[in-house]
Amino acid sequence: MKIVVLASGSEGNCTFFSSQNHKILIDLGKNTKYIKEKLSEINEDAKDIEAIIISHTHDDHVSALPVFIKKYHPKVYVTEKQYLDLDYLKQYDNVVIYEEDIYIDNIKIKSIKTSHDVTDSRNFIINMEQKKIVHLTDTGYLHQKYFPLLKNSNYYLIESNHDIELLLNGHYPKWLKQRILGTQGHLSNKDSSFYLTKLVGEETEKIICLHLSKDNNSEEKVFETIKETFANYELQLPTVICAKQNEVTGVCDDKDTVCWEDKRRISQKIN
Repeated sequence: MKIVVLASGSEGNCTFFSSQNHKILIDLGKNTKYIKEKLSEINEDAKDIEAIIISHTHDDHVSALPVFIKKYHPKVYVTEKQYLDLDYLKQYDNVVIYEEDIYIDNIKIKSIKTSHDVTDSRNFIINMEQKKIVHLTDTGYLHQKYFPLLKNSNYYLIESNHDIELLLNGHYPKWLKQRILGTQGHLSNKDSSFYLTKLVGEETEKIICLHLSKDNNSEEKVFETIKETFANYELQLPTVICAKQNEVTGVCDDKDTVCWEDKRRISQKIN
């Protein structure tokens, strides 16, 4: 099994998952050249991607999709509402409409509805090779009805978009600040840290924080907030890594070597 974030941020988002027999991407922001190059950095080939699962249709999650599918022809998994939003998919012959669960051989991916200012926003619980992975980004809040499904996962890939004070005191216009802070916006460092205290369990190995704002956040703010929150709840904090906009960020692989450099650096900051 391998999990690698290829890009994360307002310029584009894409995460690679693989099992012994399958290679999957969640979202396809940035551009095809970038995705191909970053896959090559982790010894993967774009032509081997068999499935792309779309969380929602904002450009930073689908901008590379039209060119990529034309060149490599993978299956594209979308909800019906997402399909209607992406006109070019109507001419594509390898689309799968999903509602809740996606099955790719022995990989089970459960979608959950999240709250974002788009027609249909989903996030995912991935079960493969006896591991449970949560992918959660671009949502204004997390409904507590999903907590039982999300608890005690091995890996959490979770949005930690902004520091609230930096956002409020920053240069963004008022309407944009309200959008980000609203129930259809993005999770703050405080939000994601709190949710993680309710979800992390004995089986949790790693947390990777996604979609950090380059204007209203920093890795230091993320680490400071999550460390303080876990300390307040007297919980042990697993390894934490921040995904980057233009760099491959490893979460794990079978030998746990993809992210060794990030893990060492972040562990030093947290400890």
